[in-house]
Amino acid sequence: MSVLGVDPQRRTLTGWGRTAPSAADVAVPPGPDGVAALIASLRTGGDPPARGVLARGLGRSYGDAAQNAGGLVLDMTGCDRILSIDVDRGVVRVEAGVSIDTLTRTLLPLGLWLPVVPGTRQVTVGGAIAADVHGKNHHVSGSFGDHVLALDLVTADGALRTLTPDGPGAEAFWATVGGMGLTGVVVRATLSCVPAQTAYAVVRTERARDLDHLLELLAEDDPDPYSVAWFDALARGPRMGRAVLTRGRLARLDDLPARLAKRPTAFGGGGPGPGVPPMPYGLLNRATGRAFNELWFRKAPARPTTDVQPLGAFFQPLDGVRDWNRVYGPRGFCQYQFVVPPSETEAFRRAVALIADSGHPSCLNVLKRMGESSPGLLSFPAPGWTLAVDLPVGPGLDRLFHRLDDVVLGAGGRVYLAKDARLGPDAVEAMYPRLAEFRAARRVLDPEGLFVSDLARRVLL
Repeated sequence: MSVLGVDPQRRTLTGWGRTAPSAADVAVPPGPDGVAALIASLRTGGDPPARGVLARGLGRSYGDAAQNAGGLVLDMTGCDRILSIDVDRGVVRVEAGVSIDTLTRTLLPLGLWLPVVPGTRQVTVGGAIAADVHGKNHHVSGSFGDHVLALDLVTADGALRTLTPDGPGAEAFWATVGGMGLTGVVVRATLSCVPAQTAYAVVRTERARDLDHLLELLAEDDPDPYSVAWFDALARGPRMGRAVLTRGRLARLDDLPARLAKRPTAFGGGGPGPGVPPMPYGLLNRATGRAFNELWFRKAPARPTTDVQPLGAFFQPLDGVRDWNRVYGPRGFCQYQFVVPPSETEAFRRAVALIADSGHPSCLNVLKRMGESSPGLLSFPAPGWTLAVDLPVGPGLDRLFHRLDDVVLGAGGRVYLAKDARLGPDAVEAMYPRLAEFRAARRVLDPEGLFVSDLARRVLL
């Protein structure tokens, strides 16, 4: 199939967890206008793919959200121009395929910073909108979509629509923010920025002796907007939930030592560092996981300390390790991320205890506090506590996830669709109360169901 001179190539795609592979025809459209022309041609005499169309960015969804088995996938990384920057107003306009990494390196020397950044910079702006990503400051600044001033969406008829959060297209805007790419193709976006004097953060680090202590610390009315905790998912008994909590703020010029103040906005490092070679199955097990967790906890200072760290080290430490997902071996891994309301601390404890008692090793475990939800119809963030754990695929893992699902559902919580690879439709119906509104909005924007994904076929359609 060739469409407007774009020749798709058949490729097998996975998410970052390297599970649930599926094959699709992948095409790289020549810019936003090329996307609109390609979609229009499918409707007006082209050869529409029987399995639909989906946009894909850098492939950092953990599950199958950016896959379209047997269909057409548009690789948006070619639409990667920064179109304009208004430094005085703090506004940047970009094509949707530009990465958070490129944007960060461009904005910081101009004294600007994105209000919300996820745990990796290897995400496109379009992907960040589709998943409505959140960061370490959700309880203060909301999610990525809260700072999108406008977006250009190519809908199923090939039309290019400009949507804003509070204009005539607001319903379509909030169906698209968090809509997992199922309302059309985002080709451009206008984002608000915040001032940044330096490329550094002032970070306070302290240990929490157990889960209760950690939740107390996170619930404090803290002046620093950013907070995140790594916790030991294998510790049991009185040490269950022991953690290392880091809280921070953007550093000012007068926070920097003299050696750093010479180039305050220089964003350190080039691309990712040394890569992880392919690893055998079983290398990450309970014994190696317990040893890693012990070392990680012990390397944190016994008493609270404050220091200055590069922004990348504080916000996206794993970006310094290329292909770190290979650590989990050839079967891949699943990330289970959920949020429960702030009053459901007992449910939260039960979930942590289930993971600790399960025998499944986990080393990359993140706990954060979340604030108010955005108007996004399928946006994940909601007030309360969110936990993310990475677990290698192995026998019994699905049984653990079903038990966690029961806890999360019983507490009125939800699982993050951008991380999921195995939920069923009934669970998603219960977790996302605005799903019917999303389906109705999608029918208006895409009445024939052109835009589809493996995730959508599994749980949303």
